Amino acid sequence: MADLTRRAPDAGWLARAPSGGLVIGGIASVQVGGALAVHLFRYVGPGGAVMLRMVTAAIVLLAISPPRLRGRALSGLPVAVVFGLVLAGMTLSFYNAAHRIPLGIAVALEFVGPLTVAVAGSRRVVDLLWVGLAVAGIVALTRGGAQPISGLGVFFALLAGSLWGCYILLSARVGRAFERGAGLTVALCVAAVVTLPIGVAAAGSALVAPRSLALGAAVGLLSSAIPFSFEMEALRRIAASLFGVLMSLEPAVAALTGFLILGQQLSARALIGIALVVAASGGASMRSRSAATDI
Repeated sequence: MADLTRRAPDAGWLARAPSGGLVIGGIASVQVGGALAVHLFRYVGPGGAVMLRMVTAAIVLLAISPPRLRGRALSGLPVAVVFGLVLAGMTLSFYNAAHRIPLGIAVALEFVGPLTVAVAGSRRVVDLLWVGLAVAGIVALTRGGAQPISGLGVFFALLAGSLWGCYILLSARVGRAFERGAGLTVALCVAAVVTLPIGVAAAGSALVAPRSLALGAAVGLLSSAIPFSFEMEALRRIAASLFGVLMSLEPAVAALTGFLILGQQLSARALIGIALVVAASGGASMRSRSAATDI
């Protein structure tokens, strides 16, 4: 779940790495971070995990991309604040979903947001196919399985997806108002401040236990700082349509990560549902036919 409009300066090996590899690496980083967050829930709950992630990510980005609030950036501060609030709500909703349902299912349901943004306003008949595939996938994921799935978990995943859609729309405005990664840094600082009381209320002194701090720092780096850097660099060199197709693999990667790290077994029906969502997201992302310049 990264800012799709930012631009990062060329820096070392990132500038030389294949763009497709950076996107896939970012996806893997996010999902490993998500799996570690599920472990972190045992000690600080979803609220504490969100707070530790946001604080870690804000500190890292403040160090590498400190914002200079003057001129155009200062006038864009209100939208950056809203952006940060949406980011905090999106992450908190997703963590509450992942606390209740398998990681792969949570990520697949969350993709309703980007998919909605991708097909909104379209008059192409083929886009109805992608919507239909997504609906079929959601039905397969949430109904008729051998084991009941938490309705509250489904609600939180769909809420996270809705906020992700808002995040994508807001990211364009933030990108126009700030240079490079400054807007994202401001947003993460806002998210850290907003989630601080939530984390304290949820976990109290458990937040400063060495195990919690270590896991929280790892989650912040893997789920925010690393993928943001990878994806921003990749977007400098590949078409948005190709980026969207690659990102559509995220539910499948999440399911694999949940199985390998968390031991989360998924039924054949759930795997089919995830595959349908991946196909719908990938198809909708190909609406833009810009050619890639590097992969």
